[in-house]
Amino acid sequence: MTAAQLHVCVDATSWPNDRGFGRFTRELVKALLARDEGFQYTLLFDQRPAEVIPPGARVLSAQTERSLSDSAVGKSSRSPAYFLKMSRLAYKAKCDLFFFPTLYSYFPLPSRAPCIVCYHDATAERLPELLFPTKLNHWLWQAKTTLARLQTTRAMTVSEASAEDLESIHKFPRSRIDVVTEAADGVFRVLEDPTLSRKARVSYGIPEDAFLLVHVGGMNAHKNILSLLKAMPSILAAQAKTHLAIVGDTSGRGFWDNVAALKGFVTGNPPLSSHVHFTGYLSDASLAELLNGAQALVFPSLWEGFGLPAVEAMSCGIPVLASRRGSLPEVVGDAGLFFEPEDPKAIAACVNRFLYDVGLRAQLGRNALARSRLFTWARAAELAELSFRRCYEQALSR
Repeated sequence: MTAAQLHVCVDATSWPNDRGFGRFTRELVKALLARDEGFQYTLLFDQRPAEVIPPGARVLSAQTERSLSDSAVGKSSRSPAYFLKMSRLAYKAKCDLFFFPTLYSYFPLPSRAPCIVCYHDATAERLPELLFPTKLNHWLWQAKTTLARLQTTRAMTVSEASAEDLESIHKFPRSRIDVVTEAADGVFRVLEDPTLSRKARVSYGIPEDAFLLVHVGGMNAHKNILSLLKAMPSILAAQAKTHLAIVGDTSGRGFWDNVAALKGFVTGNPPLSSHVHFTGYLSDASLAELLNGAQALVFPSLWEGFGLPAVEAMSCGIPVLASRRGSLPEVVGDAGLFFEPEDPKAIAACVNRFLYDVGLRAQLGRNALARSRLFTWARAAELAELSFRRCYEQALSR
């Protein structure tokens, strides 16, 4: 079989996850299936997918007792029986190459087929105390990562910043690392009907004349939302009409989070209570409406491998005020301003400069829209298939 006829088996167990790697899996696979470059795709699920999968791929399911999304969250983990079922399914698929769109969902492969694993970031290695609720969870992650490295023929990642971490932390040679990209869904765009964004603001009690800042993402400690909240009193002192909408799941059903600490800080600082709004999880359409009515996305994360909310905001013509760490300067570029994330005074100074300067806000908004066009799933799929070919050819040359 030639490289032009590669049969690629894709681990699709993270498909239903609402975090960034779930979206990466869904959107990249859809873009791969939309191409006609001679590849064959088989998608492996742990349970039958509820969503209709686009045509063009064979779909196999292991029918595990619990899904990845149910078993690998908080303090829980996948069982040996789960790994055994998925490994058997992978063996039955008989592919030329295996692709894990995220290290998070990795399971040991019984075959000797070449393997690509996408390591989105090294946040777990950089900030383990903020990501793992127990020492056992950390140890299990380390064990999984070690096994994955041993089976990785080529490593994929989503930014040059993460590629540097793959070299320095995971010890992959740069010649074995491929960088792809991520992109916003088409729903994230400048809305022609301004009433939609006004209604979105009103639904959360945000006045029409307020300066609206939005944070989007998980509620984990490394997202550093607490530092943003600590900056809010100084922001309000300079511009009393400022409001902050924090978008993300506050149910506690996902990864280990610090929602209680965030809400406790707001409650303990009464001036914030009427200016900080926890929206909960929003659909893409609702989030796009809220972003269209905002002045900026604020992204204070201590580390990101890519930072998809930044591209979603830029696609709506919204500038990004971001941490200067990880991939964010690389992704945001000239579409925003940057600050030191662990210094609330620096965050406040950045936000206040932005809100005060009307001309700066307008220029960054234009830059944001232009920069967003650099990121497409079609480009991600093209780069991924180049990686698949390199991986297969590398395996043949051994």
